Amino acid sequence: MDDHVNRLDRLLVLLLTSRSTAALATLDDAGLPAVSMVPYAVEAGGPDLLILVSGLAAHTRQLHAQPRASVLVCASEDQTDTVHALPRVTLTVEARWPEPGSEAARQGLQTYLARHPSAGMLTELPDFALARLRLLEARQIAGFGAARTVDGTRLGQLLRQTLD
Repeated sequence: MDDHVNRLDRLLVLLLTSRSTAALATLDDAGLPAVSMVPYAVEAGGPDLLILVSGLAAHTRQLHAQPRASVLVCASEDQTDTVHALPRVTLTVEARWPEPGSEAARQGLQTYLARHPSAGMLTELPDFALARLRLLEARQIAGFGAARTVDGTRLGQLLRQTLD
């Protein structure tokens, strides 16, 4: 790979691993877009984005009805002098639901709680469940003139290399 691609790879992984919240876009019952904020963690072995969701939340019902969704992760506005060049990535994802109590669910919760320890009390509530957002594609904007699409396989390789 050339240095430009390596730089973009590093920036993409840094953005996903340094931020802890994202905008989750789902489709409501009428097929209209709905956006909510979700804390997330990146799973090393998957890699998937892991979110903890309430059964009472509209986005949980929406992900069950239509598992494909979009996630936007942005750098802090404090990191740039122009918001038009704000580093960001839009991810196309597909929600998957590990069986409660399964090894996949336990490992996912462990990873999630390592990133968000204050969520421990939520895992004790009966309506909260772990969702794995499988990364299908990423559209990265790393600044002016630095935009690209990364397929899910390549994104998974980059995250595994960094997180293993």
